[in-house]
Amino acid sequence: MHEISHRVGIKASVEKIYQALTTNEGLTQWWTNDVSGAGSVGSIIKFRFNGGGPDFKVTELEPNKTVRWQHSGNMPEAWVNTEISFQLSTDGVQTFVRFSHTNWQECSDFMAHCSTKWAVFLLSLKSAMETNQGKPFPNDISIDHS
Repeated sequence: MHEISHRVGIKASVEKIYQALTTNEGLTQWWTNDVSGAGSVGSIIKFRFNGGGPDFKVTELEPNKTVRWQHSGNMPEAWVNTEISFQLSTDGVQTFVRFSHTNWQECSDFMAHCSTKWAVFLLSLKSAMETNQGKPFPNDISIDHS
């Protein structure tokens, strides 16, 4: 199995960041402007990018510490059975977000693309928390010329 892993320090409270990872309103500030279904464990969050996109089942919520999702559905195919987790910690000055997207079946060009895009979106989360100016899709940084 392969995984994507990133860590970013954000000058914002752990509570504020946890809310940005667990509510529709929070998620739309940094990942995509079309999110529905965020809620308690068992909820299915629908993330849409121009109408299509992945669904994730919320599998673990430990307030201000852990957010974990299991991919649900078959889109994109390479994400089937993958899991996303956000581990939060603080040193009193900043909150660290340790992001993982695990259980990839193969290390592919698509996985490399997703790794870069996750970094882009984590920087969008940082910007949203620090300046209230995130760059969620469709205003995110494009990494491909098409």
